[in-house]
Amino acid sequence: MTNKSKLRWGVLGAARVNERLLPAIVEAQNAELVGIASRRPGAAAQTLAQYAPHQQHVRTYNKLDALLDDAEVEAVYLPLANHEHAEWTLRAIECGKHVLCEKPMALTVADIEAIKAAASAHKVTVMEGFMYRFHPQHARVRELIRLGTIGEVRSVRASYSFMMRPARMYRLAESVERGGGAMWDIGCYAIHSARMFFDQMPVAVTAMARYVESGADSASSGIIDYGEGKFAHFDFSFERARRCEYEVTGTKGGIVCHTVWQLPGDVPVISWWTEDGRQCEERLPADSHFRLEIEHFSNCVLNGKAPALSLEDAQANCQVIVAALQSAALGRVVKLAD
Repeated sequence: MTNKSKLRWGVLGAARVNERLLPAIVEAQNAELVGIASRRPGAAAQTLAQYAPHQQHVRTYNKLDALLDDAEVEAVYLPLANHEHAEWTLRAIECGKHVLCEKPMALTVADIEAIKAAASAHKVTVMEGFMYRFHPQHARVRELIRLGTIGEVRSVRASYSFMMRPARMYRLAESVERGGGAMWDIGCYAIHSARMFFDQMPVAVTAMARYVESGADSASSGIIDYGEGKFAHFDFSFERARRCEYEVTGTKGGIVCHTVWQLPGDVPVISWWTEDGRQCEERLPADSHFRLEIEHFSNCVLNGKAPALSLEDAQANCQVIVAALQSAALGRVVKLAD
């Protein structure tokens, strides 16, 4: 008998993210891991043995299509190469699967529009996989803003970086047009988290970037202009020490989220200050944003709810990313609205 309290998941790819993802599916109360596929012979079985060794009755496949043809698989997590996300998301949708696609969902706004139309036609749920958004620390930051602690938000600064290791050099092998480089890897986070605190589309974007021989960007910095003196500043790099933080500054004070990428056992720390002299450092309970993401998506499918991260949000993020890439390539401001 089917257990309708759990969503049956398949993983479409044996990517490195499975180190976090497979345990998250196993730990989620409303999810069940039933399959994993890879085009590399034996890679799916090896990944399962490495990251979810105690899971029995999980099927492994050496072809991606085989997992999509598995009637037991209801939802798919898709961590393939960036330039393959749109294609395989559409294939999964056409097979009637719900899809949680690792960021970026697609490299063009048009592709996301196609995904949106297909998801509606096939009546499936699709979400872009920004796992960090499901950690409670960000809800606390937003609560402080709703309470008026820092006044009206005027600027956001998002900074993400790490030193590229030899084992990860594949991230620079493809040009930005093919989804390679820092923008499509960690820049997505910088822009997504910077956008989180402005409930409107920006009017313009300007950016600068450093490129390597393949045409991939290894570092970038820029400004998203929301008009009326409101700006989001982003910077990210494969050539600096590890950093993943954002700072929100308002008319009365500011808030810093010191570590966006939280490991399950990490203790999150946010700090805030106000112009009247108050200062506070809050240490929040540890949690797993991957598990929370899986539980959220599973709940949406099982109970017919809309995901917290809509396809409109995915489109908006892609639009800003593409504008930033254009700005860096052309050396000028790119306008998004009149």
